[in-house]
Amino acid sequence: MTATLVAKNLAGGFAHRTLFEGLDLTVAPGDVIGVVGVNGAGKSTLLRILAGELEPLEGTVSLAPTDAFVGWLPQEHERVPGETVAAYIARRTGCTEATDVMEAAAAALAESTASGPDPADAYAAALDHWLATGAADLDERLPEVLADLGLDSEAVQPQSTAMTALSGGQAARVGLAALLLSRFDIVLLDEPTNDLDLDGLARLERFVADLRGGVVLVSHDREFLARSVTRVLELDLAQNTTTLFGGGYESYLEEREVNRRHRREQYEEFAEKKADLVARARTQREWSSQGVRNAIRKAPDNDKIRRRAANESSEKQAQKVRQMESRIARLEEVAEPRKEWVLEFTIAAAPRSSSVVATLDNAVVRQGDYRLGPVTLQVNAGERIGITGPNGAGKSTLLGLLLGRRQPDEGRASVGVNVAIGEIDQARAEFTGSDRLVDRFEQRVPAWPTSDVRTLLAKFGLRADHVDRPVDELSPGERTRAGLALLQALGTNVLVLDEPTNHLDLPAIEQLEQALETYDGALLLVTHDRRMLQNVRLDRRWLVDGGAVTEL
Repeated sequence: MTATLVAKNLAGGFAHRTLFEGLDLTVAPGDVIGVVGVNGAGKSTLLRILAGELEPLEGTVSLAPTDAFVGWLPQEHERVPGETVAAYIARRTGCTEATDVMEAAAAALAESTASGPDPADAYAAALDHWLATGAADLDERLPEVLADLGLDSEAVQPQSTAMTALSGGQAARVGLAALLLSRFDIVLLDEPTNDLDLDGLARLERFVADLRGGVVLVSHDREFLARSVTRVLELDLAQNTTTLFGGGYESYLEEREVNRRHRREQYEEFAEKKADLVARARTQREWSSQGVRNAIRKAPDNDKIRRRAANESSEKQAQKVRQMESRIARLEEVAEPRKEWVLEFTIAAAPRSSSVVATLDNAVVRQGDYRLGPVTLQVNAGERIGITGPNGAGKSTLLGLLLGRRQPDEGRASVGVNVAIGEIDQARAEFTGSDRLVDRFEQRVPAWPTSDVRTLLAKFGLRADHVDRPVDELSPGERTRAGLALLQALGTNVLVLDEPTNHLDLPAIEQLEQALETYDGALLLVTHDRRMLQNVRLDRRWLVDGGAVTEL
């Protein structure tokens, strides 16, 4: 069915902090609204409120019709122990909940008595919703979609394979399958591009383009936003404003810069005019005071005419002062635009490594039915290499060989001398566990005083309420920023970034690109971020696919 979602005067946040307020938003059929803003601005909070998962601090959210099916797919694909692929997809598509409601309504109908509300009406509504979710034929549709995504029945058996047994790439494709199989009237997507390869991104873009219902999505993938959204909602944490921009993402970027420039110019014009009036008022007051003093000093007691003339002159000066102060009071106040927090950092350099960083000579890796190789490659000092390929193709395996973490089953692999590796891996494994963030960081830089560690982490937006928490309680974006902080603290001459833009906000991604521009060590960049591949200077590109590594 076609449905419309309307949010009026919406405020969201927590009891101690309001993240956004006064938000009005209408999501009509065909709308694709991209929500942007720095991490912590309330983007995920907004989606939860629109989905009915969280109560707003103020305002209302309404649906027309009221029984429209709203689907919210949160940022992290929770993998429940023991849950099969089929059960996971049924849960993500809303089919599981609809089935439970229908079965409860059927049980109530079977046990009903004549008194009270008619359970047949409740059962009919539950049945209609169950059918609308696509639960009736989900099991029949599932194998075809999984196979189309490269998850054949031998690799993944929906009814028996546990989600926890899948690789990261396989789990990402199952998450995409859940989205493709869903039948929501309004779709709310939180970072849907995370962990998707280029083929998955293309499928996601086609899915969003083909939807007849409205879409609200949070994403930091600039190319995806540029290709998909029709409007952009900006949650500006620094200015405490919410602004809806018409047009697509590129139009938003241009209009945002114009608005920021106008706000700055308006404030500067106001500040200059006010400063001029204040200075003139100060001068008038000084002249008035000086005139009174001169009148008292120069006028003889018996010269009444001269004294009266001086007093009249002083009164005129005082009147001018009052007029100037009135003009200042009538000025329309223009608030100074607040400077937003910007992540600014550099990647510390270590002493230069040997001229050859890593070498693979006919290296082969086998893992079950999977085989990578034979691969013959060489990474030289200062070389900048971009690595792409489908999920599960072996990009992480290739990195393991190059960094000496994994020995080949055939052939040779060697790492150069004085190689200092700095890494942000896809799982952000450096910052997992129950240790406090400050303790985990100090383990890597034991010579640093705790005060210096806290200062550095604060520079990356990780302040007192972050550094004392267990790292497992940090958001993915916060763990990524902690990893970037570690790169600044430790010297590196071989930088390995595996999907570094996942969970980073747009300003942080742009700052990372700037930091990479000035970094002069070797770089191994694994990413599906198409804008980053365009913006970062690379010497070579490798494609990992079909068990081989090809130079592009």
